Amino acid sequence: MTDLTTLLEVGGPLAALGGGAAYTRAKHPAVYWSTVGLPISTARLLGSYSSVMEACGLTVAPSRLRVLAVKATTNREVRPVPPRRGLIRPTSTGLRIRLRLAPGQEPADVAASAERLRHAWGVHAVYVTTVKPGVVELRLVGYDVLRRVRMPRKVAGGLLKVPVALREDAMPFVRDYRTIPHQLTLGATLSGKSMYLRHLIAGLARQSVALVGIDCKRGVELAPFAARLSALATDPEQAAELLPVLVKEMEDRYDLIKARQGIAPDTPDEEITSDVWGLPEKQRPVPIVLFVDEVAELFLVATRKDEDRRDEMVTQLIRLAQLGRAAGIYLEVCGQRFGAELGKGATMLRAQLTGRVCHRVNDEASAKMALGDIAPEAVYAACAIAPESPGLAVAGDTSGGWSRIRTPYLSLGAAAETCRESAHLVPDLPALKPFRPDVPVRPVEAPVSLVKPRPVTD
Repeated sequence: MTDLTTLLEVGGPLAALGGGAAYTRAKHPAVYWSTVGLPISTARLLGSYSSVMEACGLTVAPSRLRVLAVKATTNREVRPVPPRRGLIRPTSTGLRIRLRLAPGQEPADVAASAERLRHAWGVHAVYVTTVKPGVVELRLVGYDVLRRVRMPRKVAGGLLKVPVALREDAMPFVRDYRTIPHQLTLGATLSGKSMYLRHLIAGLARQSVALVGIDCKRGVELAPFAARLSALATDPEQAAELLPVLVKEMEDRYDLIKARQGIAPDTPDEEITSDVWGLPEKQRPVPIVLFVDEVAELFLVATRKDEDRRDEMVTQLIRLAQLGRAAGIYLEVCGQRFGAELGKGATMLRAQLTGRVCHRVNDEASAKMALGDIAPEAVYAACAIAPESPGLAVAGDTSGGWSRIRTPYLSLGAAAETCRESAHLVPDLPALKPFRPDVPVRPVEAPVSLVKPRPVTD
């Protein structure tokens, strides 16, 4: 009886501790990783590093000098040599460790064994990146960071750089317009595409950038941000008037660049430029980011007259995509559906959009249109996105690289308030003033006085 009582006294706290750990792991994975997962995974890595590397085929035969030294000093068996391991650096989401590859090894060998390393060390995922020739970094992620997105506190930003989502390797996904000037973003209803767009607009609203919108859904997506927009078209007729103005603005900027190139012969070479970023800061025009929501509406036609207008608008969009980067004009094309059946120019426009972000779509053809020409395996990842995971997407570019990302929640009211607070940053572009949306004036509430009035007496 005494032994049973002692067992119950000891087992009760242990069961409570185990239940608390299981609850923390399910509801608060970051806390569980910092308190339990990190020490366990570190111990596994240190204790089994050599054997795991040998089992994964990542070891090489030792050098002759090493063989002679081992035989001369000990009677141990000479074992294959794993890559030299650096210091283990813990993070809030996992571990980082650098490996110096042995002669004859390449980063692809380590990347091919990432799944084995994940199971051996008990982590959620393992990602391999090349630091420099002969050195790779293993980024171990302790839990699914996309289940509940928490953006890093410190993210390197700058002009035309917006941290908009979190990648599956716990690194921020930064939309850099200087590196990837134009992008195609697809997503079905309730897939998170609008949330992605809110983050982009809210991030650019705080910068010295002109924001232009084309929203053929009567402006329901972009109208809340009207305070920060330099121009807004809410139907195809207005878009047909706005696009030629943007093309003319692009041509004027090329004339400015051309005038700069025609300066005196004794001008230093570093002052000769072929785009707006090489101009002096005082002469440099402000960058323009054009948001096109529901791009399919620009392609749809009902009459012959609409078809002529469609062809003209598509031609102008293609011109902006082909020539706009050097003039500081960038495109963000969004839609639910995008395919070759939209009409003439759809495939040509897609070819100019370097970046691709594909949320959950209703058909495989749209996923292939977005990602099929850059990374065929990313198409299957995009088609596997569940409706219960809004904001989850597959991001790639024409270099062939891709990764899963997820956008954190941002309410429409918070994004609109950011635009209203940044309304003073709207640049002065005379050509776009006729298209500037009307912003209703917010009523100013009279302050409530805390001083009681003096009583009136006869």
